Amino acid sequence: MKAKFNELSNAIRFLSIDAVQRANSGHPGMPMGMADVATVLFKYHLRFNPENPTWINRDRFILSAGHGSMLLYSLLYLTGYKSISIEDLKNFRQLKSICAGHPEYKVNTGIETTTGPLGQGLGNSVGMAIAEEILRAKFGKKIINNKTYVIASDGDLMEGISHEAMSLAGHLKLKNLIVFFDNNKISIDGPTSLSVSDNYKKRFESYGWNFLEINGHNEKQISKAILKANKSNKPTIISCKTVIGFGSPNKSGKASSHGSPLGDDEIKLVRKKLKWNYEPFDVPKHVLNAWRDIGKKGVESNKNWSTTVSKLKPNIKSELNDIYTNSNLNNLESIIQKQKQKYFETKPAMATRQCSSTVIENISTILPQLIGGSADLSGSNNTKTNNSKVINSKNFNGNYIHYGVREHAMAAVMNGIALYSGLIPYGGTFLIFSDYCKPSIRLSALMGLKVIYIFSHDSIGLGEDGPTHQPIEQLTGLRAIPNLMVFRPADINETLECWEIALKSKNSPSVIALSRQKLPYINPKYTEHNRCEKGAYILKMDSHNTKVTLIASGSEVELALSVHDALKKNNIESKVVSMPCQELFDKQSQDFKKEILDDESIVFTIEAGNILSWKKYLGNNGVSLGIDGFGESAPYKKVYEHLNLSVEKIVTLIQDRIRK
Repeated sequence: MKAKFNELSNAIRFLSIDAVQRANSGHPGMPMGMADVATVLFKYHLRFNPENPTWINRDRFILSAGHGSMLLYSLLYLTGYKSISIEDLKNFRQLKSICAGHPEYKVNTGIETTTGPLGQGLGNSVGMAIAEEILRAKFGKKIINNKTYVIASDGDLMEGISHEAMSLAGHLKLKNLIVFFDNNKISIDGPTSLSVSDNYKKRFESYGWNFLEINGHNEKQISKAILKANKSNKPTIISCKTVIGFGSPNKSGKASSHGSPLGDDEIKLVRKKLKWNYEPFDVPKHVLNAWRDIGKKGVESNKNWSTTVSKLKPNIKSELNDIYTNSNLNNLESIIQKQKQKYFETKPAMATRQCSSTVIENISTILPQLIGGSADLSGSNNTKTNNSKVINSKNFNGNYIHYGVREHAMAAVMNGIALYSGLIPYGGTFLIFSDYCKPSIRLSALMGLKVIYIFSHDSIGLGEDGPTHQPIEQLTGLRAIPNLMVFRPADINETLECWEIALKSKNSPSVIALSRQKLPYINPKYTEHNRCEKGAYILKMDSHNTKVTLIASGSEVELALSVHDALKKNNIESKVVSMPCQELFDKQSQDFKKEILDDESIVFTIEAGNILSWKKYLGNNGVSLGIDGFGESAPYKKVYEHLNLSVEKIVTLIQDRIRK
């Protein structure tokens, strides 16, 4: 018995309905409305292989409208991914279930990215499309030639990130990017007309996109639109006129079907209307077999592709392997050591943003997978080097992206680049503007992606730009994100070491916060050992009987060293600890922590920002020196002095504290 199209679509609908009802939580309306679009895409157009979910040249399917997660889980189950069983569907939204409330990225599962915060999937998809273009330019269209398909909601397109990301996609003419807009005109509050009256056609055409309109429940119209999009020389958005909660007699087309179970009585009516005479979670054999056949159609394509790869020249095959496995990172240590030796001999005073630039320039020679960029601040955060080759719509054979003033999109795009392949993205802006990146940084951490954020102008040390540009609470906020390493190096040596750690990290993104102003070379002796790998180390110590421990990061390490010297003149012995990364230090053994934070001395932390993240190191008598307000516009040394971060004022405070 051959399965009909509506039966294939209804299998998605009822698995979604039943899972939401069993969980008594979820969003049935979107899967019901977009089931037809998804069926056409998977049956006729999407290239994928459930037996090899990480196949490099697979098409990517991104559910940006993550609340409709049961659409994705149903598709993965139906097409034969081993990651999701019928029992997993029955455990939708339950503890430790792979079928979480919103899609959560896991390698080798078919879940390509974590979505839920609206607009993020769109930003990721632009990154994936860029990555495809980069690798196709490098290895040729016989090896890399996939598409990125996205389902986006009204809400996705309302979010500001969608404007940033889709504008960039149009500018770069990402022809391999196709977005299905679930244009059901319903959001949580009710009809979208409550808050939106955009002319979507004009909007997307102004970005440089194709805009197509179809009936999202018409098989032929859906397929014809996809074929047209596949032949285009620019990105395409397909506005799919759909009915949310399709098939529900009393809730279709209404907000009541968006985010709540339909209820047993309504589900009975849906089964009757759509002629689905099966028990919950029961997919008839002929329908399941048809879906499994759809899943098998990519197996042969995968085999043919593998045969093509096997015939590549050894050097090209090796480069492809290096990029996708990051095996060439083994060469990183020698580059870092050479640079450390060089700068130990010359001991230059450099802004750490400049230090970072020298690191990038040197490591990019051995890491072709390194893809840089900046949100319109390349010359300020020094992310663009002599080895940078700019990517544009006519030439993707490069390694640097001008993101424009689009910080949020930049961060989401970098996530997409990292998700697509072994490419390692880094992107820069001022630390103060990390606030614009924060939602995407959080998702980098949640997914455990190797993404490197370069945030320069990291303190009141940028001086004259004033309090609007001087970050105070940003470091504390970033340190509060789980699984994010926040580095604040104090000189060229620490910058080299922090970059090395960030690049070798397997499951954590990194922030490297860098100074605008010049900082002195601080390390008194050369060592091949990475002193930053434990997050902190003793930089200077008078004796083992110190009364004071000074802990600082970044530009304030110089200040701590000066305080140390001043204390010594006043017969107060102290030690200086550089702590470039709190997250790494917090993971160390108690013995190591005790070595750094001994019980015999009073701890004083120094950082030109909010003090909350430092309080855990103070013990009973310690003091955190920082800033509890905003900055000032003035030459940076005067700003430091005005905010009581001067040698004289700190020494006086320490003396007073000791006397107590």
